Amino acid sequence: MARINVLADDLAFDEPLLVEGLPGVGLVGKIAADHLVEEFEMTHYANVHCDSIPKVAVYRDDDRGIHPPVRIYGDADRDLLVLQSDVPISPRAATEFADCLGDWFDEEQLMPIYISGLPRDKDEEPPELYGIGTGAAAARLDDAGIDAPSEMGLVSGPTGALLNHAVENDMAAVGLVVESDPQFPDPEAARVVVTEGLNALTDLDVPTDDLVNHAEEIREAKQRLAQRLRNAEDESSQAQPLRMYQ
Repeated sequence: MARINVLADDLAFDEPLLVEGLPGVGLVGKIAADHLVEEFEMTHYANVHCDSIPKVAVYRDDDRGIHPPVRIYGDADRDLLVLQSDVPISPRAATEFADCLGDWFDEEQLMPIYISGLPRDKDEEPPELYGIGTGAAAARLDDAGIDAPSEMGLVSGPTGALLNHAVENDMAAVGLVVESDPQFPDPEAARVVVTEGLNALTDLDVPTDDLVNHAEEIREAKQRLAQRLRNAEDESSQAQPLRMYQ
């Protein structure tokens, strides 16, 4: 049964933004979401219970508490929510997951910002960032100066299903697509998402010094989850080009 269990009902939001941080290519969404939660010391706002989420329990160092693997964190002052996940969502379960979350997103009158990695081999150039959107959200991308995609493509996995849900239900949503390392966690791509995406779209002004100064530590900390994604049949979420003439 789909259920969003709100824990901190004393927090009040007014049409908040929600940043999605599901694991995918380069773990860019995961790294960016974790960074927001830690940087702003966000409050554990809600637990997400969907049939599509693996039934596992998460525990932390120096903490006896047990938590579900997918949670929502909130910052009422910034009118911000962050979806944080410690597990990948199977692409086969993406539709159920999108239906589970999408209806709640609509009820809460929030605007989601979805993040997806576009596999690209690393080189000397910084990762490129592209923006896609539905409804009125597309105009925000123009105002923020975020480029449109340079080629046709698609977003798969649960992030793609959530974007599809937004289109189907006429909801405003933004998708940020960033070139990412296809093999390893990519803190640099996550930094680009934050600085050129989130900071440009909002007035959050998220610091990124820790993402730069501790990039290697972040990469090592996320490596185990990245290995699980590589061993799976499909990536949890990714963008990919659709070249019509090859």
